[in-house]
Amino acid sequence: MPFAQLALGPPGSGKSTFCNGMHQFLSAIGRKCSVVNLDPANDALPYPCALDIRTLVKLEDVMTEEELGPNGGVMWAMEELETNWEWFEGKLGELGDSYALTLPSLYISTLLLSLRAMLQMDLPHLNVLSKIDRLSSYGPLPFNLDYYTEVQDLSYLVPHLKDESPMMRHPKFEGLNNAIIELIEDFGLVGFETLAVEDKKSMMTLLQSIDRAGGYAFGGAEGTNDTVWQVAMREGLGKMSVRDVQERWIDYKDEWDEKERRENEEAANGVEGPNASEDEADHDKTEDMQAKLPDSGVKIVRKS
Repeated sequence: MPFAQLALGPPGSGKSTFCNGMHQFLSAIGRKCSVVNLDPANDALPYPCALDIRTLVKLEDVMTEEELGPNGGVMWAMEELETNWEWFEGKLGELGDSYALTLPSLYISTLLLSLRAMLQMDLPHLNVLSKIDRLSSYGPLPFNLDYYTEVQDLSYLVPHLKDESPMMRHPKFEGLNNAIIELIEDFGLVGFETLAVEDKKSMMTLLQSIDRAGGYAFGGAEGTNDTVWQVAMREGLGKMSVRDVQERWIDYKDEWDEKERRENEEAANGVEGPNASEDEADHDKTEDMQAKLPDSGVKIVRKS
């Protein structure tokens, strides 16, 4: 459950100084916190701001465009925020996202939860690190993504656990951490897939893994479309490796976002981009696979 502190006061009373000091103190004792700026006139924030109302409305713009004074401009800005309250709630909700990779202790607890589920549920099991497309906004990770997805030598996390919180430096916690790490590594069962839910290739890669885990990929033909998908999956069509995910969503996210934006604009304008030939090749490959498939005996009749 999230908690909040609301700093109120007249100009110059020390609101920004308080927020900056509290942010530094909470970070030092290992408590995760985010600062939200609700002052449309504050353009010199001394602290990292997770959500800034000035991305929605700025006091100087309101005063110029609406011909209002400072007080009237602030009132107008607050009404604008009320009008866009759903936007504000959505942004606040994003601050509550739990990113298992950003804190070593959270990652270890996620490993324990996944291991327990795998041992107690007699079902095919996949662990998924979702929201991977937002990970870059949380700063650099101490290790590459494959360290976390493949659950490599966890002893390298121990120094980072100590840096996360002063409590972790106590000898009793060191023994507990080593015991948990040994337990996870002795089973050697846990690994992770990744997912950026709005990315087609990412979703396709995850679905391929789900189909293998559930046995769908090895079942009999259920129809033309299903059979084509099975063959495409075995061929690895559209699959992203963990290194591809690292490059796309962490190392060069801004560059890839810009590239996809240009391609979408070109597609909307009817201009063939540099990947048009690659897309045609993939389409031809799918058609070739479909042509080679044996007759499944299933007849599809479409009614008008």
